[in-house]
Amino acid sequence: MPKLDTRVLSLLLWIPAIQCGVTTEGEYSVLEGQSVVIPCHYEPQYEHYVKYWCRGTTREFCTILARTDDLSSPKDKVSISDDLDQLVFTVAMNNLKKGETGWYICGVEIGSIWSADVVTYTNIRVVDGMSMVNNQVTGEEGETVTIECPYSERYRESRKKWCRSGDWSSCLLTDAGESYEDASVAISDDRTRTFTVTLKKLRLKDTGWYTCSAGKQKMSVQVLVTPRSTDSAPVTSTPSPSQCNRYMPARPLNKDSSHSHYLESWLVCSGVVIILGIAVFMRKLWKVRNPQYQFLEQDSAVRQNKDPKSRINKYSGGVTNQPDTTVVFLNKGEKRDDALLY
Repeated sequence: MPKLDTRVLSLLLWIPAIQCGVTTEGEYSVLEGQSVVIPCHYEPQYEHYVKYWCRGTTREFCTILARTDDLSSPKDKVSISDDLDQLVFTVAMNNLKKGETGWYICGVEIGSIWSADVVTYTNIRVVDGMSMVNNQVTGEEGETVTIECPYSERYRESRKKWCRSGDWSSCLLTDAGESYEDASVAISDDRTRTFTVTLKKLRLKDTGWYTCSAGKQKMSVQVLVTPRSTDSAPVTSTPSPSQCNRYMPARPLNKDSSHSHYLESWLVCSGVVIILGIAVFMRKLWKVRNPQYQFLEQDSAVRQNKDPKSRINKYSGGVTNQPDTTVVFLNKGEKRDDALLY
């Protein structure tokens, strides 16, 4: 029967928390020896109420760890502060141990026997091993990036290792409190529960997956190297060689050379035009002075005439429509082959 009463009481405490409003994340996972900060948001009507942080699953069986109205409590382990402007009170827990894993309550104290406190619950898990501040690190070619690999208190004295995945010969080792550095990488463990790796002068081939190790604990991180961004000079296209522009430079070196190249281009083009004009003129002159060419032209004109009744004399150019066949002799002394038969 007492167990049933506890469950009913827990359910009753959840109802005002849902209706009224104190909220936070449902779960936090923290490495042993690390710290955690929990924000607890509340609604405006609770601005001037006392806020508290306690450990437990119900308000009645919850151990108070910090209150906003108790400023005398030590803050090296747990501290609490209230921001009235942002309507949030913040709890910080330091140097967590595995035994501190459990349920905790963000609460607003109502102070009335008729109303339950407004609360919300969160679970804090304190774990051993390693974590990664950022599972993906991006840098530009030539730059330097830093990877932080936090580890729990248990691995403080363990040997730390940095390796490229799939290439165990690339592993770099360092003991607690020691460091290693060369032209491309630096690793260090200053025993503050963070193993630090610095990659220097990044190259494109450095892109890939790596692992941070502390003892038997490992975490993977991806390194992405992007090409260096440079401002490329504009490219001048080469002029087409089919025109006079082929004689022009793509870009004049100075003012004098520019004028000389333009003059040279103009002279060459003018010479080509003059030569073509002379060729055309000589051809026309040859046609006029060559009787045989005239004869061929007249003969071609006769053959292209579509009227079958038309008759054209080769020499006189006369046209006759006589229906009878006529034999014309150019000269009596000429052979019969020299006449045309119409």
